[in-house]
Amino acid sequence: MHIAWGPFLLALVVIVLVPGPDFVLVTRNAANGARYGWLAAAGVTCGLLLHAAAATLGLSALVLAFPAALLVVKAIGVAYLGWMGIQTLRQAHRAPAPAEADIAPPASGGAVFLRGLLTDVLNPKVMLMFLTLLPQAMRPGADPMAQAALLSAVAVAAFGCWWLVVVPSVRRLTALLAAPRRRTAFERCCGGALLAMAASIAFA
Repeated sequence: MHIAWGPFLLALVVIVLVPGPDFVLVTRNAANGARYGWLAAAGVTCGLLLHAAAATLGLSALVLAFPAALLVVKAIGVAYLGWMGIQTLRQAHRAPAPAEADIAPPASGGAVFLRGLLTDVLNPKVMLMFLTLLPQAMRPGADPMAQAALLSAVAVAAFGCWWLVVVPSVRRLTALLAAPRRRTAFERCCGGALLAMAASIAFA
């Protein structure tokens, strides 16, 4: 199985680090206590697993039925990474939004878990991430099911490891990203990396 691990892992690391709805949800709940943070992270991770399973089955069926479709999906992936890079760079030039007030602890842990699950399952960007990022590393001719399953597992594991870092150190992370200059530099680096990866895939 010849998987292009380099571009895949680089893109995955950047996508994991770029703050999104999942990051906001987990950090806001973790600010009210580590237990709430872990429950939110567990819900988000379960949502990722559902997207990963759907992407594995869908991509495998598509490649088996239409082998040339992998090139089309890769082209979409280049456009998606480029769009993410541009959006991230644009966000870096905007004035940071004022910090939201801490939310009150929810009534039950189940409510936090469900909120994390729904936030991820109903986020179309997560679905697009799996459907566009995975094909960048897949090789025609190899077993598409095995490749998609392995890449999906790595993607979910990467996000899971990120939550293991975020929840215990949420106060330090939010303070770091709250500094305008640091956040701008961080977003510029992420945006530039996404554009560079899109270009490297496009001209490969």
